[in-house]
Amino acid sequence: MGTTQLESVPEPKYWHLKTVIGEALDSDFAVGEILPNERELAARFGVARATLRQALEQLELEGRLQRRRGVGTTVAPPRVGVDVSTTQHTWPGVGEDTWQSVDSAAGTAPAAVARLLEITADEPVHVVRRLRVTEGQPVAAELLYVPSGSVPGLGAVEVPGGVDRARSVLRELQRLALDGQDRSVELGSARADDARELDRLPGAPVLVVTTRYLSEGGTAAVSVATYRADTCKLTFGDSGEMVMAS
Repeated sequence: MGTTQLESVPEPKYWHLKTVIGEALDSDFAVGEILPNERELAARFGVARATLRQALEQLELEGRLQRRRGVGTTVAPPRVGVDVSTTQHTWPGVGEDTWQSVDSAAGTAPAAVARLLEITADEPVHVVRRLRVTEGQPVAAELLYVPSGSVPGLGAVEVPGGVDRARSVLRELQRLALDGQDRSVELGSARADDARELDRLPGAPVLVVTTRYLSEGGTAAVSVATYRADTCKLTFGDSGEMVMAS
Protein backbone atom coordinates (compact mmCIF):
# COMPACT_ATOMS: atom_id res chain seq x y z
CA MET A 1 0.00 0.00 0.00
CA GLY A 2 1.39 3.41 -0.93
CA THR A 3 1.97 6.34 1.38
CA THR A 4 -1.17 8.42 1.86
CA GLN A 5 -1.15 12.16 1.28
CA LEU A 6 -1.75 12.76 5.00
CA GLU A 7 1.24 10.62 6.00
CA SER A 8 3.51 12.60 3.67
CA VAL A 9 2.69 15.94 5.31
CA PRO A 10 5.56 16.98 7.62
CA GLU A 11 4.86 17.91 11.22
CA PRO A 12 4.31 21.67 11.50
CA LYS A 13 7.23 23.52 13.03
CA TYR A 14 5.08 25.07 15.75
CA TRP A 15 3.84 21.62 16.79
CA HIS A 16 7.36 20.35 17.36
CA LEU A 17 8.12 23.58 19.24
CA LYS A 18 5.04 23.01 21.40
CA THR A 19 6.49 19.66 22.49
CA VAL A 20 9.88 21.21 23.23
CA ILE A 21 8.36 24.03 25.28
CA GLY A 22 6.11 21.56 27.09
CA GLU A 23 9.16 19.60 28.20
CA ALA A 24 10.80 22.85 29.34
CA LEU A 25 7.71 23.71 31.41
CA ASP A 26 8.07 20.38 33.22
CA SER A 27 11.78 20.78 33.94
CA ASP A 28 12.58 24.48 34.13
CA PHE A 29 9.45 26.27 35.36
CA ALA A 30 7.18 26.07 38.39
CA VAL A 31 3.39 26.38 38.49
CA GLY A 32 2.44 30.05 38.45
CA GLU A 33 5.84 31.19 37.19
CA ILE A 34 5.76 33.95 34.58
CA LEU A 35 7.38 33.03 31.27
CA PRO A 36 9.93 35.35 29.64
CA ASN A 37 8.57 37.65 26.94
CA GLU A 38 8.13 36.46 23.36
CA ARG A 39 11.39 37.96 22.15
CA GLU A 40 13.41 36.13 24.79
CA LEU A 41 11.57 32.85 24.22
CA ALA A 42 11.97 33.07 20.45
CA ALA A 43 15.71 33.63 20.88
CA ARG A 44 15.98 30.79 23.39
CA PHE A 45 14.36 28.27 21.04
CA GLY A 46 15.74 29.74 17.82
CA VAL A 47 12.37 30.31 16.11
CA ALA A 48 10.39 33.15 14.61
CA ARG A 49 7.95 34.89 16.94
CA ALA A 50 5.00 33.88 14.74
CA THR A 51 5.94 30.22 15.20
CA LEU A 52 6.35 30.77 18.93
CA ARG A 53 2.90 32.35 19.21
CA GLN A 54 1.30 29.34 17.52
CA ALA A 55 3.02 26.98 19.95
CA LEU A 56 2.02 29.08 22.98
CA GLU A 57 -1.59 29.29 21.80
CA GLN A 58 -1.72 25.50 21.49
CA LEU A 59 -0.25 25.06 24.98
CA GLU A 60 -2.86 27.45 26.34
CA LEU A 61 -5.61 25.48 24.61
CA GLU A 62 -4.25 22.30 26.21
CA GLY A 63 -4.28 23.93 29.66
CA ARG A 64 -0.50 24.10 30.11
CA LEU A 65 -0.32 27.91 30.06
CA GLN A 66 -2.53 30.79 31.19
CA ARG A 67 -2.60 34.34 29.87
CA ARG A 68 -3.58 36.79 32.60
CA ARG A 69 -4.35 40.48 32.26
CA GLY A 70 -1.57 42.67 33.59
CA VAL A 71 0.58 39.64 34.44
CA GLY A 72 1.58 37.84 31.26
CA THR A 73 1.81 34.16 30.40
CA THR A 74 2.18 31.83 33.39
CA VAL A 75 2.55 28.09 33.91
CA ALA A 76 -0.90 26.67 34.63
CA PRO A 77 -1.72 24.46 37.63
CA PRO A 78 -3.29 21.02 37.10
CA ARG A 79 -6.76 21.24 35.63
CA VAL A 80 -9.80 21.02 37.90
CA GLY A 81 -12.01 17.99 37.28
CA VAL A 82 -15.62 19.08 36.73
CA ASP A 83 -18.33 16.43 36.91
CA VAL A 84 -20.94 16.87 34.16
CA SER A 85 -22.75 13.55 34.51
CA THR A 86 -26.53 13.50 34.79
CA THR A 87 -26.59 11.11 37.74
CA GLN A 88 -27.61 13.88 40.16
CA HIS A 89 -31.24 14.63 39.38
CA THR A 90 -31.51 17.91 41.26
CA TRP A 91 -32.50 21.44 40.41
CA PRO A 92 -29.91 24.24 40.43
CA GLY A 93 -29.28 25.51 43.94
CA VAL A 94 -30.18 22.23 45.69
CA GLY A 95 -27.95 20.05 47.87
CA GLU A 96 -24.22 20.23 47.24
CA ASP A 97 -24.56 22.83 44.49
CA THR A 98 -21.30 24.81 44.39
CA TRP A 99 -22.62 27.68 42.29
CA GLN A 100 -22.94 31.17 43.77
CA SER A 101 -25.94 33.26 42.74
CA VAL A 102 -24.86 36.65 41.42
CA ASP A 103 -27.88 38.35 39.83
CA SER A 104 -31.22 37.90 38.12
CA ALA A 105 -33.08 40.05 35.63
CA ALA A 106 -35.93 39.83 33.13
CA GLY A 107 -34.85 39.34 29.53
CA THR A 108 -35.13 37.14 26.47
CA ALA A 109 -33.27 33.97 25.57
CA PRO A 110 -30.89 33.58 22.61
CA ALA A 111 -32.54 31.88 19.65
CA ALA A 112 -30.84 28.53 20.27
CA VAL A 113 -31.95 28.53 23.93
CA ALA A 114 -35.49 29.61 23.02
CA ARG A 115 -35.74 26.60 20.71
CA LEU A 116 -34.69 24.28 23.55
CA LEU A 117 -37.30 25.90 25.79
CA GLU A 118 -39.89 25.66 23.02
CA ILE A 119 -40.78 29.34 23.35
CA THR A 120 -40.71 32.26 20.92
CA ALA A 121 -37.58 34.39 20.75
CA ASP A 122 -39.40 37.44 22.18
CA GLU A 123 -41.03 35.62 25.10
CA PRO A 124 -39.78 37.02 28.45
CA VAL A 125 -37.66 34.79 30.68
CA HIS A 126 -35.88 35.12 33.99
CA VAL A 127 -32.11 35.14 33.48
CA VAL A 128 -30.16 34.04 36.55
CA ARG A 129 -26.40 34.65 36.60
CA ARG A 130 -24.27 32.35 38.75
CA LEU A 131 -20.56 31.81 39.27
CA ARG A 132 -18.64 28.67 40.18
CA VAL A 133 -15.51 29.15 42.27
CA THR A 134 -12.98 26.60 43.49
CA GLU A 135 -9.98 27.33 45.68
CA GLY A 136 -10.75 31.03 45.36
CA GLN A 137 -10.59 30.98 41.56
CA PRO A 138 -13.60 31.50 39.25
CA VAL A 139 -13.78 28.49 36.93
CA ALA A 140 -17.23 28.85 35.33
CA ALA A 141 -19.98 31.39 34.67
CA GLU A 142 -23.58 30.34 34.12
CA LEU A 143 -26.69 31.89 32.62
CA LEU A 144 -29.85 30.02 33.65
CA TYR A 145 -32.91 30.79 31.51
CA VAL A 146 -36.28 30.19 33.20
CA PRO A 147 -39.54 30.95 31.35
CA SER A 148 -42.23 32.75 33.31
CA GLY A 149 -44.49 29.73 32.86
CA SER A 150 -42.08 27.57 34.86
CA VAL A 151 -42.28 29.86 37.91
CA PRO A 152 -45.84 31.30 37.94
CA GLY A 153 -45.65 32.10 41.64
CA LEU A 154 -42.74 34.45 41.21
CA GLY A 155 -44.93 37.40 40.34
CA ALA A 156 -46.00 37.64 43.98
CA VAL A 157 -42.41 37.97 45.15
CA GLU A 158 -41.52 41.64 45.52
CA VAL A 159 -37.80 41.37 44.80
CA PRO A 160 -36.72 43.60 41.89
CA GLY A 161 -33.33 42.04 41.12
CA GLY A 162 -29.93 41.02 42.39
CA VAL A 163 -28.94 37.99 44.44
CA ASP A 164 -32.25 37.82 46.34
CA ARG A 165 -34.20 37.73 43.09
CA ALA A 166 -31.93 34.97 41.76
CA ARG A 167 -32.55 32.89 44.86
CA SER A 168 -36.30 33.46 44.56
CA VAL A 169 -36.28 32.20 40.97
CA LEU A 170 -34.38 29.07 42.03
CA ARG A 171 -36.75 28.41 44.95
CA GLU A 172 -39.81 28.71 42.70
CA LEU A 173 -38.22 26.44 40.09
CA GLN A 174 -37.59 23.79 42.74
CA ARG A 175 -41.36 23.52 43.34
CA LEU A 176 -41.63 21.58 40.06
CA ALA A 177 -41.08 17.84 39.82
CA LEU A 178 -37.78 17.26 38.01
CA ASP A 179 -38.07 14.47 35.45
CA GLY A 180 -34.40 14.52 34.44
CA GLN A 181 -31.62 16.43 32.72
CA ASP A 182 -29.66 16.20 29.52
CA ARG A 183 -26.39 17.91 28.67
CA SER A 184 -24.24 18.76 25.70
CA VAL A 185 -20.64 19.95 25.69
CA GLU A 186 -18.79 21.92 23.04
CA LEU A 187 -15.67 24.01 22.64
CA GLY A 188 -16.24 27.75 22.29
CA SER A 189 -14.66 31.18 22.64
CA ALA A 190 -15.12 33.45 25.64
CA ARG A 191 -17.56 36.31 25.13
CA ALA A 192 -16.65 39.67 26.65
CA ASP A 193 -18.91 39.15 29.70
CA ASP A 194 -17.61 35.61 30.32
CA ALA A 195 -14.01 36.74 29.91
CA ARG A 196 -14.46 39.49 32.47
CA GLU A 197 -16.04 37.20 35.06
CA LEU A 198 -13.52 34.38 34.52
CA ASP A 199 -10.41 36.61 34.32
CA ARG A 200 -9.76 35.56 30.74
CA LEU A 201 -9.10 37.38 27.50
CA PRO A 202 -12.03 37.70 25.07
CA GLY A 203 -11.87 34.89 22.54
CA ALA A 204 -9.97 32.56 24.87
CA PRO A 205 -10.98 28.88 24.58
CA VAL A 206 -13.82 27.80 26.86
CA LEU A 207 -15.96 24.71 27.37
CA VAL A 208 -19.69 25.39 27.02
CA VAL A 209 -22.00 22.98 28.88
CA THR A 210 -25.69 23.33 28.01
CA THR A 211 -28.16 21.61 30.36
CA ARG A 212 -31.89 21.13 29.84
CA TYR A 213 -33.96 20.62 32.99
CA LEU A 214 -36.99 18.49 32.12
CA SER A 215 -40.33 18.60 33.92
CA GLU A 216 -43.89 17.53 33.08
CA GLY A 217 -42.97 16.46 29.56
CA GLY A 218 -41.20 19.68 28.60
CA THR A 219 -38.15 21.83 29.25
CA ALA A 220 -38.54 23.91 32.42
CA ALA A 221 -35.17 25.71 32.26
CA VAL A 222 -31.92 25.78 30.31
CA SER A 223 -28.47 26.44 31.73
CA VAL A 224 -25.56 27.63 29.59
CA ALA A 225 -22.38 27.29 31.66
CA THR A 226 -19.03 28.53 30.37
CA TYR A 227 -15.97 26.80 31.86
CA ARG A 228 -12.36 27.91 31.55
CA ALA A 229 -10.79 25.43 29.14
CA ASP A 230 -7.32 26.14 30.49
CA THR A 231 -8.14 25.12 34.07
CA CYS A 232 -10.99 22.61 33.74
CA LYS A 233 -11.39 19.14 32.38
CA LEU A 234 -14.76 17.44 32.26
CA THR A 235 -15.37 14.20 34.14
CA PHE A 236 -18.33 11.85 34.04
CA GLY A 237 -18.23 10.31 37.50
CA ASP A 238 -20.98 9.80 40.05
CA SER A 239 -19.95 12.23 42.78
CA GLY A 240 -20.75 15.57 41.17
CA GLU A 241 -17.89 17.11 43.16
CA MET A 242 -15.05 19.23 41.83
CA VAL A 243 -11.69 17.62 42.54
CA MET A 244 -8.14 18.44 41.59
CA ALA A 245 -7.19 16.42 38.54
CA SER A 246 -3.62 15.18 38.31
